[in-house]
Amino acid sequence: MTTPEQQPAASSAAIEAIDAIDAIDAIDAIDAIDAADGTDGTATSPVGGIVPDTKDWTWVLERPCPDCGLDSGAVARTAVPGLIRANAEAWVAVLAGDEAELRRRPAPETWSDLEYACHVRDVFRLFRFRLGLMLDQDGPDFPNWDQDATAVADRYGEQQPKTVAADLAEAARVLADAFERVEDEQWLRTGNRSDGARFTVESFSRYLVHDPIHHLHDVTGERV
Repeated sequence: MTTPEQQPAASSAAIEAIDAIDAIDAIDAIDAIDAADGTDGTATSPVGGIVPDTKDWTWVLERPCPDCGLDSGAVARTAVPGLIRANAEAWVAVLAGDEAELRRRPAPETWSDLEYACHVRDVFRLFRFRLGLMLDQDGPDFPNWDQDATAVADRYGEQQPKTVAADLAEAARVLADAFERVEDEQWLRTGNRSDGARFTVESFSRYLVHDPIHHLHDVTGERV
């Protein structure tokens, strides 16, 4: 078993896959550092009408999601890049829909399709940043990210669908390419969330794919 003191060395090829992280994307991904509540990616009170999701979604690594149908624990690491790319294509198709409908919230406490798409774009950017930390550092602690505060601060509901589609596709491409270039022992490297959740690059990749797939289900109702 690999311990924090026995991290596999970050190879030059793996580091090269992440050392060109765009500084703006990295800032966008962690621009809402949440030092107040001690959780990862969640606030404790409603933000912008949205009731924060405080659940620990790491359970998706242990059993299939009853909502979207994805069995993340059964996803092969080699399948992750393709799943990211396919998901991005589906979101681009969603964002080609009627703009008024994309901006409409089905309920005050539920994101619009556009807001969900903005979130997925930023999740791709965030995971690219965190993957970079895991490959470049030994057992890094991830900065917290308040997804709900970010949605309000960045005015998700006011963004332009065509721009979001292009940015989401690019963020997905960069992330998929980065995972594709991870070398064998690099999959064992670790990273830690502030809530105590610990990931290897492999479990991190499988945890990632659930989020955009689940949100696509939120928008389209389609199951895997």
